[in-house]
Amino acid sequence: MTLKDYLNENDLFAADAGASIVEVREGYSRAVMKVVKGHLNAGGVCQGGALFTLADLALAAVMNSRGKLTLSLESNITFLHSAVEGDVLTAEATETFNHHKIPYYEVKIHNQEQQLICTFTAMAYRKKNDFPFESLM
Repeated sequence: MTLKDYLNENDLFAADAGASIVEVREGYSRAVMKVVKGHLNAGGVCQGGALFTLADLALAAVMNSRGKLTLSLESNITFLHSAVEGDVLTAEATETFNHHKIPYYEVKIHNQEQQLICTFTAMAYRKKNDFPFESLM
């Protein structure tokens, strides 16, 4: 099973939110989610938790793309623009510092018009255990 398929099938929270991984390369991943009515907050825009879920799924893919089980230690999200119902969001995650124990990542979420919706940064802990997948894609 590929890392992409493993995460899409086993990250049940992200799947329930409508988020899915579409691309994984070593040090890079891309995930997508369409904003639906169930993502909206009382202000009528996409709830921050839905955006965090999309970013966190992209993070899971990029941080495990080197084959070792890697877990998030700390994450930070900054909201720049609102996403609205019907927007198709793309989260692109990159590994900005590849350390054998404590790597660092950045995720940017854009809408279909390439407007930057939010940025997300994370520090992780890379374990010695292999992650159970055969290939990335």
